[in-house]
Amino acid sequence: MKHAAIGLRAKTGRAIGVAVAGSDSAPAFVARRELTLFDPAVPDSGQPYHAVMELPWEKALIEVQPLVEVVERCAAAALKEWVDELRSRGFAVRAIGIVGAPERRLERIGNPHIRAHGAEGVLFRHALEVAAERNDLRYRTVAEKSLPDVVDAAIDKATRDLGRDAGKPWRADERAAAAMALLALR
Repeated sequence: MKHAAIGLRAKTGRAIGVAVAGSDSAPAFVARRELTLFDPAVPDSGQPYHAVMELPWEKALIEVQPLVEVVERCAAAALKEWVDELRSRGFAVRAIGIVGAPERRLERIGNPHIRAHGAEGVLFRHALEVAAERNDLRYRTVAEKSLPDVVDAAIDKATRDLGRDAGKPWRADERAAAAMALLALR
């Protein structure tokens, strides 16, 4: 089995993923995938905090819990499916790197719609952390605004090289996921 790592860029309802193998000094592109982090059969699970945004914040936190559990379950299942698929191809995923929304004091956001978006950013990033734990994978999380502070020149170059190997599309989300995968390989 070859050592591999997955990098994930958390988005609302999904994650953009890039898998790499080898080492951070000699990485190889393995695959990319978009993970669905909600259940289409469960209304509002794609934007759970929007469903409760008109409630007082304390009540919203209680009412949203069943949807949060759906998101966490879906994230864990989606990550397991990808890890299993990579394992079947001879790659042992050791760790994942996650980039997404930072922790925030959501109760301080006065506008309910803006607060719902902020809460969902935190939720979907957190769901990926839960998914890593439920799949017994080490993980490292970096807030999206802090990513440039942790990406050194070697990772930046390797990310560009991986993009050439992966082909298009290789947007900012794929670059961030690849950078996190490379950090997870370390």
